[in-house]
Amino acid sequence: MSTETWWWITLGVGLVVAVVVWVLLHLLYRAVVRIDKEADTAWESGKRVARNTATAWMLGQTARIGRELKEEALRHDALLEEATK
Repeated sequence: MSTETWWWITLGVGLVVAVVVWVLLHLLYRAVVRIDKEADTAWESGKRVARNTATAWMLGQTARIGRELKEEALRHDALLEEATK
């Protein structure tokens, strides 16, 4: 084989290698973009959960205040009932 033939073979192999590398890099890029998108979605979901549960500790206090409000309303009802007799 001549030198020119070897050059053409080398160029052909190089082109095939370049195409394969391009395809693999493109697949890697798409995977990274998908992972980034899913990570953003998880981050946003986590922030929403944190926002929705930030005041959960106040539920006990809310229940206590609700009971106090009910007792006060019952006292007012009793006073109004006595006043209207």
